[in-house]
Amino acid sequence: MEKTDYKELKERLLSGKKNGYDKLSEADCAAMEDYCAGYKVFLDTGKTERLCAAEAVRMAEARGYKPYVRGMALRTGDKVYACNRGKGVMLAHIGRKPLSEGVQLAAAHIDSPRLDLKPNPLYEDSELAYFKTHYYGGIRKYQWLTIPLALHGVVALKSGENVTVRIGEEEGEPRLVITDLLPHLGAAQNKKPLSEAVPGETLNLLLGSRPIGGEDESGRVKLAVMKLLNEKYGIVEDDLTSAELEAVPAVKACDIGLDRSLIGAYGHDDRVCAYAALKALLDLDEAPAKTAMCILADKEEIGSDGVTGMQSAAFDTFVEDLCASQDVPLRACFEKSFCLSADVTAAFDPNYPDVFEKRNESFLNYGIGLCKYTGARGKSGASDANAETVAYVRNIFDRANVIWQVSELGKVDAGGGGTVAMYMANRNITTLDAGVPVLSMHAPFETVSKLDCWETYKAMKAIYQAEN
Repeated sequence: MEKTDYKELKERLLSGKKNGYDKLSEADCAAMEDYCAGYKVFLDTGKTERLCAAEAVRMAEARGYKPYVRGMALRTGDKVYACNRGKGVMLAHIGRKPLSEGVQLAAAHIDSPRLDLKPNPLYEDSELAYFKTHYYGGIRKYQWLTIPLALHGVVALKSGENVTVRIGEEEGEPRLVITDLLPHLGAAQNKKPLSEAVPGETLNLLLGSRPIGGEDESGRVKLAVMKLLNEKYGIVEDDLTSAELEAVPAVKACDIGLDRSLIGAYGHDDRVCAYAALKALLDLDEAPAKTAMCILADKEEIGSDGVTGMQSAAFDTFVEDLCASQDVPLRACFEKSFCLSADVTAAFDPNYPDVFEKRNESFLNYGIGLCKYTGARGKSGASDANAETVAYVRNIFDRANVIWQVSELGKVDAGGGGTVAMYMANRNITTLDAGVPVLSMHAPFETVSKLDCWETYKAMKAIYQAEN
């Protein structure tokens, strides 16, 4: 065989995935940088699911979206949204085709691993004041020690008023911290497995050390801290019982690497996909063929349960209301619909190659990762998409010049993970997982590639604009 024939045959028959930068033009790179600049602002604005939902609503209303009111008439091109208890958002751009033809969905989540305050959090020990926490989602506890933390959330008063709390984000504000054991006294701790070296009950936020009152009084530092909170927010200790306060890293999103090709931040999982899904929907200039929907859900990190999770009937209710405006049964809409379950995947990390199966992992700068299934070990807890679904998405992405790759979450017996995919599939919606590859997933500071962020945005837009 001639060398020219061999080369042609190889290019035609074998998968020739290339680094995305070998495909991008200068104009593409400029658009990518502009998109990522907006994404970094989104990250800094939305450190919690409540803040993310509020920012999503603000962005949507700026692009002409209106709150959906049950029973309102809907026409092609209308743009509506519903906010689920301030923690999730569902948006729809009504398409040219009836809802009996289904909808094109992108579903992401806006909750991230963090530390929640316990209902009775404030205490004093050895003249130091602390908040007790209960970690949320799958964290590696040692990563949360000795880093500056901020506090966000709301305190719900008996009067019905919500008091917004924000401590530690602005320049010059005090931060909170969880202390660690010094190495000189850490011999016994060093012998423990990582999962046991830092007990959950030791993840206590240090609040202060300066007492008030007479030296014979007790609880003087706790009282001093509560006095500061009362002066700033008008709350008393009992009000903390009905509070949702979350400790998150007090860091800003920033460029990583001397070439500025990466973004480091808290909360890439899964706000990197949530922003792509939201921004792509808002950027649709014309009514799509099918109604395009973006779902930003809460509670994915703890199983998607609860009224704001993807297992809630809130999503079904929203779509059913839209269908009622066209006299379409919900089940008829679902069975013709497609959902891209937009969630992050693990990027291959050459520092830890033993847990990855290199031929089936995502790499930075190779685009959005398609996951036929997630789950753990024997695909437990997965939505295993069929071959036709993967081919459907491949076709959409290739026609839109989206850079994509195949992805799994590590070696078969190494672990695994879950997404909202199975909850969409359980509704009889054809579903496939896809998302941005992440380094240091679930850490307080995660890293993603700008190119992969941009390609994921392009992928979401292509899904919304699909004709069938």
